[in-house]
Amino acid sequence: MTVVSQVILKADDELRYPSSGELKSIKDFLTTGAIRVRIVSTLSENEKKIVSEATKQLWRKRPDFISPGGNAYGQRERAQCIRDFGWYLRLVTYGVLAGDIGPIEKIGIVGAREMYNSLGVPLPGMVEAIGCLKAASLDLLTADDATEAAPYFDYIIQGMS
Repeated sequence: MTVVSQVILKADDELRYPSSGELKSIKDFLTTGAIRVRIVSTLSENEKKIVSEATKQLWRKRPDFISPGGNAYGQRERAQCIRDFGWYLRLVTYGVLAGDIGPIEKIGIVGAREMYNSLGVPLPGMVEAIGCLKAASLDLLTADDATEAAPYFDYIIQGMS
């Protein structure tokens, strides 16, 4: 949920107008809107490049994942890993666009963790994978934009830890 939605819903629940502090938070949110849209555009337009680079980084760091017995051994398993990279990147863009971790929480971090546990996918490997996705993504952003986007990747990493 965006800051605007949160302020409106809270004020309405309390039958009052938004406070000056709440209006300032909306102003700050709107002021950073162009930055958030720029970040999301860069990430979404470069999804294939980011996923490809993150995949290369992960396989270099952890060749055991794609070796016989590894969780990404075989075409189907490897394709699922690559698909998941795209899904997590999309989750990050939702959070950046909203300026809040709410969409990441609501759409899937808890469910994803439970799914990986039930499939026997080691969560430390997922943490490493998301770290590679973060590195590949932030490499395409300016320093300021990377600083803005990094916490959303970190939230997912923390949720998987």
